[in-house]
Amino acid sequence: MEKPIFVKLRDSGQVYPFTSMPEFVVKEGTYVIVEHDRGLDYGQIVTSGEAGGEDNSKEPIKKIVRLATDNDLKQISDNRLKAKEAFNTCNKKIDEHKLEMKLVEAEYSFDRTKIIFYFTASGRVDFRELVKDLAKIFKARIELRQIGVRDEARLFGGYGSCGRELCCRKFLKDFEPVTIKMAKEEGLPLNPPKISGLCGRLMCCLSFEYETYKMLSKGLPHEGEKITTPQGKGKVVNINVFKRTATVELEEGGYTEMVYK
Repeated sequence: MEKPIFVKLRDSGQVYPFTSMPEFVVKEGTYVIVEHDRGLDYGQIVTSGEAGGEDNSKEPIKKIVRLATDNDLKQISDNRLKAKEAFNTCNKKIDEHKLEMKLVEAEYSFDRTKIIFYFTASGRVDFRELVKDLAKIFKARIELRQIGVRDEARLFGGYGSCGRELCCRKFLKDFEPVTIKMAKEEGLPLNPPKISGLCGRLMCCLSFEYETYKMLSKGLPHEGEKITTPQGKGKVVNINVFKRTATVELEEGGYTEMVYK
């Protein structure tokens, strides 16, 4: 079976698998025109199937129609400008309807048959009248999509405390659950600013690094555990998972380092 090509739709969309025509030479970062949601849309290749993993979606995989031409790229650029105007118009309508929602982003589909407005809100919002107004103004299908703070960080992008581009912006397809237990087992200080991302939630990297930490921690003692060393009995005061070493405070005084294979 042909490996799928994973494409991030538009600038703010999700990553979906697509099939590619044999004559296309595709590589990461290339803009392509694809079939999606009853029309044509554009996206950027994130990775090929070899690096992107299995596709577990039940939906049929759609096609990459063509590589984006110069004219296509110009239309994408024009759409971005039009989306800024749509954003301002929508914000005014939100104020008119006195809706408790914060507009985050707006974007056009490639063929301009649909406009998607992303927003955050503390609860559910009845935006039916807003949609009617926007549909009359833009003569296009209107979709209002409520997102969370993690999605908002993915939309705007940025750099994490590691100095690299945010994982959610760069390559993550879905948000996995992240728990404080992961931070504890990875030996990180339980200080919210140090283990939180730009979104204010626990860093996504805690989740996909967790399995590696669990594997490397096998056979190591726990911090605070009392063990016997060649130098005598003592208490483990520090663990280095990557070096697989344990620093032990001896009962007779002093410290020793235990190395585990």
